[in-house]
Amino acid sequence: MINKRRSTIVLFGLLTAAALIGPSPAGADDETSEPVAEPPKVELVLDVSGSMRARDIDGRSRISVAQQAFNEVVDALPDETQLGIRVLGATYQGKDKKQGCLDTQQIVPVGPVDRTQAKAAVAGLRPTGFTPVGLALRSAAQDLGTGSTARRIVLITDGEDTCAPPDPCEVARELAAQGTRLVVDTLGLAPDEKVRKQLLCIAGATGGTYTAAQSADELTGRIKQLVDRARDTYTATPAVVGGGAACQGAPLLAPGVYSDREAFSEHRWYRVPVRPGQELRASVSVALDRPVNPDYGVLLRATAPDGRELVRGVDAGSGRTDVVSAGLRWSAAEEEDDDGPSPEPSPGAEQAVRTVCLVVSNSFAAKPGTQTQPGMPVELTVDVVAASPAPDGPDLGRGWVLLLLLTLAGLLTGLVAGLLTRWWAHTWRVN
Repeated sequence: MINKRRSTIVLFGLLTAAALIGPSPAGADDETSEPVAEPPKVELVLDVSGSMRARDIDGRSRISVAQQAFNEVVDALPDETQLGIRVLGATYQGKDKKQGCLDTQQIVPVGPVDRTQAKAAVAGLRPTGFTPVGLALRSAAQDLGTGSTARRIVLITDGEDTCAPPDPCEVARELAAQGTRLVVDTLGLAPDEKVRKQLLCIAGATGGTYTAAQSADELTGRIKQLVDRARDTYTATPAVVGGGAACQGAPLLAPGVYSDREAFSEHRWYRVPVRPGQELRASVSVALDRPVNPDYGVLLRATAPDGRELVRGVDAGSGRTDVVSAGLRWSAAEEEDDDGPSPEPSPGAEQAVRTVCLVVSNSFAAKPGTQTQPGMPVELTVDVVAASPAPDGPDLGRGWVLLLLLTLAGLLTGLVAGLLTRWWAHTWRVN
């Protein structure tokens, strides 16, 4: 009986200790600590309706330009990318709209790319039928499946949906509302205002971009950029956040990746808590998803809540023409260096957490006729790490000490220079 009581007491003590200590941190070898990263998944959705026969791009038909672009993209595709191809309006040649509006097929399944198969499938396409864009988008989302990372659809079309319902813009909102981590980028091949508005709506609903492609080079280059972007960003899906109009009341951000929309010439504010001994690192990228004037820039600043500027970011050029970026780093130690050392905290006193305000500004100006809403896509990356100040240089002193050192250095330099000159003159005379 005594042993049983002792066992019960010991067991109770172990459980209490475990509860107080908490779960042990996962080790590097823990199978659940680092999930296997999914490969980037992209599906290209091509309009093959009858209007793609028009010969108004560099004197060639729209479909031939699209086929050339597809071939070049497939050749340059990274090996790890999983690509699928879906078409709409490619098979039904009749006039029954009900039947024609069901005309969408996946001609290359999403997976590792078989370049020969993909090129052959695209080469055999001939402009045929209706334009069921909404149905094609919904089907493409099913093709890509679910997962923990972002997936992209690149829609290339020259015309407005002729089969609604389902309305393609409503389908895009439906997919976004489901939290499917799906981004739809749209490419327009015809200078039509209705088409442009519809494609802008689709892209805006899912956080994607819209581009008008008026040449073969523009189309090929833009598709390559979008596929590369899928490869660069698929490992982390940004959390949607809405920046404030001022620091007070702005959203409080933890380390992570965030997406937002910013209007032309706008300032958007965010707040980040930074503890003593920590360093804030932040970067921002703004996607140029519509025509803008050539003089533009993006500015990222860190300020105190009272508006005092702490540090101003610098441009972070990546060589890409469709994205403008900037970045910064700041720690409280930088202020201490400028204002002198801070007093030592009393034992047991808890140092206050600093709130740093991040301000994203842009100087973009829209070209005439460019739609300004929704705002341009913004991606903000925030991290807070242990401060790592740059190593100090040699301290030469200040005030009179520095003046004395400079005087001595000048005298020594003059003495050495005089001796060398005298030696050279004496040697020259002798010779």
